[in-house]
Amino acid sequence: MNKPFNDYAAWLQVKTGESPAQFRIVNETGKQVQAVKECKLLLEQFYGKECLNEKAFCTLYLKEESNLEKEAYRIEKKEDDYHIAGGSEQGLLYGVYAFLLYLRVNGSLPAYTIQSEPAVSYRVINHWDNMDGSIERGYAGSSFFFSEEDLSYDPIRIEDYARLLASVGINILSFNNVNVKPAAMNLLTEKQLPKVAKLAELFRPFGIRLLISVHFDSPVLLGGLSTADPLDEKVKAWWEETTDLVYQYIPDLAGFLIKADSEFQNGPKSLGRTQADGANVLASALKKHDGVLFWRCFVYNCQQDWRDSKTDRPKAAYEEFYPLDGKFADNVYLQIKYGPTDFQVREPNSPLLGAMSDTKQALEFQLAQEYTGHQIDLYHWAVQWKEILNEPRDKQNKLKDCIGKQIQSICAVSNTGKDKNWTGHLLAQLNLFAFGKVAWNPDFSLEEITKEWIALTFGTDSEVLEKVGKILLDSRKVYEHYNAPLGIGWMVNPDIHYGPNVNGYEFSHWGTYHRASCFAIGIDRTKTGTGFTLQYDSFVQELYENKETCPEHFLLFFHRLPYTYQLKSGKTLIQHIYDTHFQGVEEVEEFLSLWDSLKEKLPEQAYESVRERLERQHKNALEWRDQINTYFYRMSGIPDEKKRLIY
Repeated sequence: MNKPFNDYAAWLQVKTGESPAQFRIVNETGKQVQAVKECKLLLEQFYGKECLNEKAFCTLYLKEESNLEKEAYRIEKKEDDYHIAGGSEQGLLYGVYAFLLYLRVNGSLPAYTIQSEPAVSYRVINHWDNMDGSIERGYAGSSFFFSEEDLSYDPIRIEDYARLLASVGINILSFNNVNVKPAAMNLLTEKQLPKVAKLAELFRPFGIRLLISVHFDSPVLLGGLSTADPLDEKVKAWWEETTDLVYQYIPDLAGFLIKADSEFQNGPKSLGRTQADGANVLASALKKHDGVLFWRCFVYNCQQDWRDSKTDRPKAAYEEFYPLDGKFADNVYLQIKYGPTDFQVREPNSPLLGAMSDTKQALEFQLAQEYTGHQIDLYHWAVQWKEILNEPRDKQNKLKDCIGKQIQSICAVSNTGKDKNWTGHLLAQLNLFAFGKVAWNPDFSLEEITKEWIALTFGTDSEVLEKVGKILLDSRKVYEHYNAPLGIGWMVNPDIHYGPNVNGYEFSHWGTYHRASCFAIGIDRTKTGTGFTLQYDSFVQELYENKETCPEHFLLFFHRLPYTYQLKSGKTLIQHIYDTHFQGVEEVEEFLSLWDSLKEKLPEQAYESVRERLERQHKNALEWRDQINTYFYRMSGIPDEKKRLIY
C-alpha cells in the first residue's frame, strides 16, 4: 500500500484524514504561548491548512486557570466550541496535545469534559549518550546530541524530538550518559555551558527541563582538589561554586543525575562516607536554585567470586540505602531500577521501592531493549510495567499505590538515536509513547495505550488495530517464552546482551548466576538461602518463601528446583522449558503471518521495515530455542516428551 507515511513523524503523522471540523483558535492567555503555536501547527500537519478558518463554527479557546494544578488541563465543550485550559503554560500545552490526539484517534470531537493531571511531578527520560556520538545500550543509531567529543545537533531534530516527548507529558531530560567520561565532565564548565544553554532553549518552549549527568570525582578531575570527600569543606565549596556557574547559564536546569559507587565509578562509599553524605553535598548546592538531584541506587559488588554463594547481588541496593531512610536532603530522589538485578525480562520488584517512608524515590524503567531484543526483537515494555505496578508491596498495597507518595518520579532510559525513525524498530516507537502515558497515569489501560498508538501511527482500520494490537500485546510474553526460563535471567551473550549464551555470565564477576547442575537449577533466596526474601514486607516475603505460593514466573529466581519438579500445569520443570521455547518460535512465526496479512493495508515503507525486523527476530528465537533446549537436555539427560528435535 502506497499510503503516505513518514516514520520520522512517529505518532504525529502528516495529513492522516479529514478534519472532524474547521477550527478557529483564540488565545485567551494574554501572552504568546507555545500551546497556540502547537495547536495551529499540528492541526495543519494532521489535516491541512484548510481545517483552520477564522469564520469556523468551532472555536478553540486556549487559556490558563489558577484553580488547576500547574501541569493539569481541562477540555470542556460549550455549545459548538471547546475551552482548553491549563494550570500554567505547560498544562495548557498538554491540554492542546490531548485534544489533538483525541481527534486523531477517534475521528470526532470529544462529547464530554476531559480533565487530567500527572501522578508525579518529574517524568524523566535518561539518555546514555556519549560525547563521541556513541550511545551506551543504544540500538537506533548514533547520538543526535553529540559527535566528535562536542555538543553537535540539528536544532530542527531537537525541536521535533521535544514535541514528541511533550505530546505524551515528558518534562525532564538528561542528555548525557550516567557513566560520565572525561569529555562530558566539561559540560559543567564554560567550555560547554554556552552550548548546553542553547540546547535548553530548544526544549524550554515544550516544558522540558534538562538534567546534567555528573561525575562524583569532578572536584578532583575538574577542580584539581586532592579528594572528592563530600564532608571536605573545599569539596562543598567547589560544588557550590560550580553549580552556581551552571545556573548562570541555565537558570531553569532541573538539576543533576549521578551514578556513584557503581560499576567502577567512584563514590562516597570508597571514601568511607555514606550514600547520603555523597548526595547531600550536591543537593545543598542545587537547593538554592530549586534544583533536584537524582541519585542512582545501582550499587553492588561487581567483583564477586562466582564460587561465593553467600553474596547475592539483588540484596545490595536495599542493604546500602534502606538504613539511610530519612538521611537524604528533601531535594534528593533515589533512582531505583524496577527489579533488584538489571532490567531483566522477568525479575521481582526491587524491595527498596516504596520501602523508605522518609526518602523521595524515582522508579526507573528502560526503553532501550538491552536484555529484551535490542530493538530487533519486538517487546512491548508497558505490558511488563503493568505487571510491575500491580505486584504487591504489602498486604494492602500494590506498587502503583506508592506512586505520588514514596515514589515521586518515574524515569526511563531512552531508546532513541539518529535513525530516521528514532527507535530502529518502527514498532519500538510505541515504548517511548507508552512511557509518557504511564508516567502521567500509572493506573493506565494497556489496551487503550496500545490502540491509541496504532491509530495515531497507522490509522483506524479495524483489522490493523486488531492484528497489530495482538502482535504488540503478545510480544512481551513471546519474548519471554524463548528467553531464560522462570525468572532466572542472564542467559545472554556477555557485554552485548543479545542472543543466547547459557553460561555466558555463569563464571563471571558480575553476580549473575543460575548455578544449573545435572539435577537442578535456580537460586535459593529464601530465609534459609541467601535471605533476599527477608528484605520484603512480611506478606510479600511469605508469598515468595513458599514455592507453592511463589508466582511461577519467579520460581527460579527464588528457589532451587529439580528438573522433575511439577508445575501447576502438571508439567515438569524441564518439559516446561522445552515447551515454552518451541512455543516462542511458533509465536514469532504467527507474528510474521499476521503482519503479512496486513501488507495491503499498511504503508509499504512501514510494512517492509517491520517485516525485516521480524525475520531477524525469528532467527534469534530459533537460536534461543535450540541453545536453551539443547543445554538443558544435555545437562539433565531428560528427553522431550513430545520427541521434537533437540540437538
